[in-house]
Amino acid sequence: MKHTSDSGTFERPDTLRGRVEDHLRTAIMEGRLKGGERLREQEICDRLNISRPTLREALRTLEAERLITIEPHRSPTVVRMTEKSASDLYALRQLLEGHAAFQFALLADDAAVERLRQQVLALHDSAAAGDGAGLLRSKQAFYEVLLEGADNQLVKETLLGLLSRINLLRATSFSSPARLGTSLAEIDLLFQKVLARDPEGARTAAHLHIANAKVAALQVLKRQTDAESNKL
Repeated sequence: MKHTSDSGTFERPDTLRGRVEDHLRTAIMEGRLKGGERLREQEICDRLNISRPTLREALRTLEAERLITIEPHRSPTVVRMTEKSASDLYALRQLLEGHAAFQFALLADDAAVERLRQQVLALHDSAAAGDGAGLLRSKQAFYEVLLEGADNQLVKETLLGLLSRINLLRATSFSSPARLGTSLAEIDLLFQKVLARDPEGARTAAHLHIANAKVAALQVLKRQTDAESNKL
């Protein structure tokens, strides 16, 4: 039996929960579900033509990813990313991704470097097409190649565990009009350092990329906070 809605088609029962998770996760990443917004379970079930148990299983996954909070006897709420939580996450990313870039430049074989190049090209293609969702997918794929080639399972597991919140911050920083072009230039620089087999240069480029993304994201978050304060 198929479950259909105006937001997409949810198919086999064994894949239904994952598709619901993806649908809600994407809505949060794209800002259609905003920080602090309450999720009305019955409304979502009716819109997606799904059962409440299926929705609640999906919501538990998003809670584990810290994209929503669930409290007894209250509707689930989309997490509001604060400037402090964003700053903390960027600090951790800078350490781990800098190390991953260093290791990749040092250890990755030519095939892995070529895969990384393909993801850099995919990033530019998504940017040229104005495809915001494609940008996030390409950025995620870029880091998947980087982490695989860095050959540090603990770093990989830690960053993948933070992936949803990292993607949320990427979407936030990309919403800054001037950020996209600069971000692509930083990724190009990182790749050039990898291509030159310059581990220290790759780490420095990764640190620069994260530092600039942090500035852009914090500026967006501050504007959002100020706008909300002005409404009160």
